[in-house]
Amino acid sequence: MSGSRPAEPARYLTLGQVVGAHGVRGGLRVNSFTDPPEALLKHREWHLLAANGQARDVRCTGGGEYRGQLRVELDGITDRDVALALAGCWVQVLRESLPKPAEREYFRADLIGLTVQNDEGVVLGQISHFVDLPAAAVMVVRGEQEHWVPAQPPHLRRVDFESGLVFVDWPAQL
Repeated sequence: MSGSRPAEPARYLTLGQVVGAHGVRGGLRVNSFTDPPEALLKHREWHLLAANGQARDVRCTGGGEYRGQLRVELDGITDRDVALALAGCWVQVLRESLPKPAEREYFRADLIGLTVQNDEGVVLGQISHFVDLPAAAVMVVRGEQEHWVPAQPPHLRRVDFESGLVFVDWPAQL
């Protein structure tokens, strides 16, 4: 069985999510998915994507860490009600604005949907999403069973984008 692979990578990558308003002047609270979280603030041009598919391009004008989240100011957002309306939007940036991943590093978005095969040649399923746990991030692989595979060596062996396969050291049955 070969894996499935999108024809071309997504134009935008999701780096955070708006969770609410901060203050009365249009500030936002944002969960950052970057490491460190403040790295999201280096990207000034944001693409906000709502659950209903509506998108809006905005410019981040500043912010900082605030109680485990980021507080952020966006150009033109000066009202708390407007800020509240953005809650739930995904914060995306253009892929081309990000540095290329180093060898054996991958954007998570590029792994979603790939087929996972273990060292014995058993297909475990496809990568559904990732979960960040205190010890490490895990790939949630859905097939006949659901497997939570650590997304790092020694469990993550190799990624072959040509075939759409991710090779792991993980048992088919737990």
